[in-house]
Amino acid sequence: MKTNAKHLKEIAFLFFKMGCVAFGGPAAHIAMMENEVVHKRKWMTRQYFLDLVGATNLIPGPNSTEMTMHCGHTRGGFLGLFIAGISFILPAVTITGFLAWLYTTYGELPEVTPFIYGIKPAVLVIITMAIIKLGKKAIKNIELALLGILVISTTFLGLNEITVLLLGGLLGTIYFSTKNQTKGINANITPLLLLKAPMFSVTKMISTSSVFWSFLKVGTILYGSGYVLFAYLDAELVANGILTRQELIDAIAIGQLTPGPVLSTATFIGYQINGIYGAIAATIGIFLPSFIFVLLLNPLVTKMRQSKTLSYFLDSVNVAAVAIMIVVLLKMSYTTLISYKEIGILFVSILFIVKAKKMNSMWLVPIGSLLGFFLNLL
Repeated sequence: MKTNAKHLKEIAFLFFKMGCVAFGGPAAHIAMMENEVVHKRKWMTRQYFLDLVGATNLIPGPNSTEMTMHCGHTRGGFLGLFIAGISFILPAVTITGFLAWLYTTYGELPEVTPFIYGIKPAVLVIITMAIIKLGKKAIKNIELALLGILVISTTFLGLNEITVLLLGGLLGTIYFSTKNQTKGINANITPLLLLKAPMFSVTKMISTSSVFWSFLKVGTILYGSGYVLFAYLDAELVANGILTRQELIDAIAIGQLTPGPVLSTATFIGYQINGIYGAIAATIGIFLPSFIFVLLLNPLVTKMRQSKTLSYFLDSVNVAAVAIMIVVLLKMSYTTLISYKEIGILFVSILFIVKAKKMNSMWLVPIGSLLGFFLNLL
């Protein structure tokens, strides 16, 4: 069966557009995706999208980037997976590479804070919309609702998000299997849990191939959000004298301020180490494992849903994933809504969504950015 060329173009356009405006981290990216591929384009059911979110949280790599690959695979098969991932990543690494050149050439970054200022309040609205939609699908009974509350509580207590997801999945599986007296498993599949390897060492003589292999190792073992990347880089690059801490802090800032995956920080750092070739090597190295993991995982999700016992696991992980999105939303709200300006942008964003129900939620990003810019002039 031939892949539909029209579908591939649609995939490329959608995820490139999303990559240009996807601020706010993985929760915001997934919220935008849900609106585009489930609500607007109907490429998949909300239940299947939720299953993909839950399963993706169990493998290493940037979750939202991996979700673009799953969506691309659903619409366009093998080629769709790669086109979606590359299209989503491309804007971020291009912008980051350009900023790395400016930083290296002129020793400073352009002032973009006024435009970024208004994006976060708008992103809070986008995440809230997704939580409401996905939550309605995930919470199928009172037990799953209680499991979600438990996940929220333990996450706030400081337990690692991946650990919470796995424990939530196992707890739900045991409970529902016992309740329904399930005997055996219909499909011979078990969730794949990848253990973190020891931190790698980067030598002081850095060639392009060394940059590639170093970031490939990070991409292979990086669980959770892209922000965990910074702990690796500080220990390996700063401690070994390859980067100064200020250079690393600047790289982190760029990853946060540019749209798309925060792992585009690797592009910035690669450029600092070995110019354009270092940037390309670091970018390919950090993202390549995600393409491989998604390619292996995607066929298993449907089989997991077909198995009664693993279906319990998937339902429990899905609730846990939505619960963690709620925690992210609350933490972002606490650090974002600190003055009347942010609160004002939040309410304007809500007003746009309520009054213009057919408006694409991605428009909230440039609207929030412009509002933030003008409010900063006051």
